[in-house]
Amino acid sequence: MRRVDVADGAIAGAVGSTALNVVSYLDMALRGRPESDVPQETVDRLAGIAHVDLGNGARAANRRSGLGPLIGYGLGVAAGVGFALYAGGRRQPLPVAIGLLGAGVMTMTDGSITVFGISDPRTWRRSDWISDIIPHLAYGLAAAATWNRLRRPPGRGR
Repeated sequence: MRRVDVADGAIAGAVGSTALNVVSYLDMALRGRPESDVPQETVDRLAGIAHVDLGNGARAANRRSGLGPLIGYGLGVAAGVGFALYAGGRRQPLPVAIGLLGAGVMTMTDGSITVFGISDPRTWRRSDWISDIIPHLAYGLAAAATWNRLRRPPGRGR
């Protein structure tokens, strides 16, 4: 595995994370739904595990608001790097890459909130699943398209 492949995986993951957030914010704007409190709850759980004091009142709330999305971006970038390791530097069929990337990030996020006891996907309504699946598909599409775009077409030297 070349360093450039790892870097390209990180780039693809960051692009995918941006797409996920754009789709999520569009959903909030179109349906008038509030933002999720899951990222902030995740920060609280991780801070508790790490014995990190976030402070009190508004300062702690501000830290949770900043750290929650950063954890999401970190997961997205990590998934892109993981995909790069899987792909071995080669382009991948778009449907396969979308599925692996989208489902991989969704599994990481939904799995972590389940392990932390923040939410139980088994209790979600259909609308909850749709609100979760669509942004993760956007992640998969954007990350996969970026990964493949960063790979040279077959037959061209590097």
